[in-house]
Amino acid sequence: MTSTSSATTPPRYSPVTLERAERAAHCTPFQLTLFTTMRWQSVDLRAIAGSAGVQNGYTHQPLTDSAIEQHLLWLIEVGLLRREVDGQGLTNSFRLTPLGHLLVERWQQGDRLLTVNWRDRLANAMSRWLRLPSWLQPF
Repeated sequence: MTSTSSATTPPRYSPVTLERAERAAHCTPFQLTLFTTMRWQSVDLRAIAGSAGVQNGYTHQPLTDSAIEQHLLWLIEVGLLRREVDGQGLTNSFRLTPLGHLLVERWQQGDRLLTVNWRDRLANAMSRWLRLPSWLQPF
């Protein structure tokens, strides 16, 4: 008897999902270094915020903890990241999801957007801020 394992078959994502997640990542202040680090280990919020984020190559300019967290939470909502969990609950560390791994792998191979235009920023803002409440969204 044979069985198929989801561990051996990568998940399939719709083009809309891939586009939204990629656009969301490119509209954040984060650099590819942050995402490539997250491929191999979780990254604590304190390593991204403030001058540590610049020193680690995760951002171009220092950002506050709350600004970083808002961007990370949006990337969780679009499916790129997940919050790390330890034995006592949620932590301030973040990792890539399978979707995040897929996109970062593509970006590392040179298949990525180099610049974000105003349409991308507008689409990301509308997707992020003008959403229906969860109780109104279709199943």
